[in-house]
Amino acid sequence: MKVFVTGHRGFIGVHLVELLKQAGHQVTGCDLRLFEGCEWEPMPICDRELVKDVRELALEDVDGHDCVMHLAAISNDPMGDLDPDITFGINRDASIKLAQLAKQAGVGRYLFSGSCSVYGAGEKLDLAEDDTLNPLTAYAKSKIETETAVSELADAGFTPVYLRNATAYGHSPMLRIDLVVNNLLACALATGEIRIMSDGTPWRPLVHCRDIARAFIAFMNAPREKVSNMAINVGGNSENYRVRDVADQVKRLMPNASITFTGEVGADPRNYRVNFDLLGRVLPDFRLQYNLESGMDELHRKMVDHGFKLADFQGDRYVRLRTLRHRMNLLNQQAEQVS
Repeated sequence: MKVFVTGHRGFIGVHLVELLKQAGHQVTGCDLRLFEGCEWEPMPICDRELVKDVRELALEDVDGHDCVMHLAAISNDPMGDLDPDITFGINRDASIKLAQLAKQAGVGRYLFSGSCSVYGAGEKLDLAEDDTLNPLTAYAKSKIETETAVSELADAGFTPVYLRNATAYGHSPMLRIDLVVNNLLACALATGEIRIMSDGTPWRPLVHCRDIARAFIAFMNAPREKVSNMAINVGGNSENYRVRDVADQVKRLMPNASITFTGEVGADPRNYRVNFDLLGRVLPDFRLQYNLESGMDELHRKMVDHGFKLADFQGDRYVRLRTLRHRMNLLNQQAEQVS
């Protein structure tokens, strides 16, 4: 197949490109390279690459492809809140436009990278796809509004699917430490302290970034009638954890590290435990390759091998919000000099 992947140089995207190429697919990648230089291992190579803002994509960019896998986005809640207007412009408006272009170009399948954060402050435990959505951030709202708008495009020739991914973690050639699992492990390695900003009680569904990439490929290959126009939670029922459970896993790997609950963010309103039964029904042969323990074992080994240190933890390179702010400041300075 010919596959068009946006955000192919991101935390999940690099795994997706590698797996698609291993399976013999032709891959076109589209990425603005906002985080150029943030990689810590070699990146997989696409057959064709567009260095382009997803808001500027045109019909000829997607024409000739069999599937669009849309991962590019302002990629988490804090980054989304930095400028809600930009978040909606990229995460919602550009996503809807890309779906329209894909349908116009005759692309049969459109896979959208959504999020379990749409459940926000969950009204109950084990939230399923038809339960009440309670988004708390611009990021989560943008995902819901995209699902709603793109669903109107679905027909016999155009199959959109919305992957509501659990909270990602794990090793990637494009490392991030601004995700709860990666952050707690990175903090322990860099400082000897497992520092939790809340009281550790909120629930989070967790899934390894490579398993998300594997799910995209499984949805690309699934029979149309099984998945068309469906929002599907991506993760595993056994992979729901409280934040303090993650801290215990870090302690297992680093027994000399201390655990500190700072409580400085107060009671975290984002609290959701998610049900993944539907994923098992529509993709009966799909299984997660990682659980939290094995994923953290791999990440810990990689970080030790790379010599991860305090300067890495405190720097911009592996924290998307810091990198984005730094580059926005540079652009503003350049603009002031020109004026």
